[in-house]
Amino acid sequence: MAVISCPGCKKKISDKAKVCSHCQLDLQGLDADKMSTLKKIDRINKAQRLMNYSFIAMILFCGGFFMMYFDNVEPGSFRHNIAIGCAAIGFIMYIVIRVMLLFTKRKSN
Repeated sequence: MAVISCPGCKKKISDKAKVCSHCQLDLQGLDADKMSTLKKIDRINKAQRLMNYSFIAMILFCGGFFMMYFDNVEPGSFRHNIAIGCAAIGFIMYIVIRVMLLFTKRKSN
């Protein structure tokens, strides 16, 4: 008996199992069409997750930027340092996540 990954939820299951115990996917009725559909759904979900993370990073960047420039914080103060940190972390996260999204979409084609 070998342990394999479920094509639907990617959790470990027995190769003798007829139904995944985690996601209840029928493993007996899987054919090439169903496998390609499951892979396509997985790619779409991953791209959507990355888009959500990208949105969060943009909110972090904009929040730090607006706090720094529209709240008239004194340069060198704790709030100024927090605002710069938020803007920098948000910007870096946004760029990294967008590159990951680019590679995810390129790999799917």
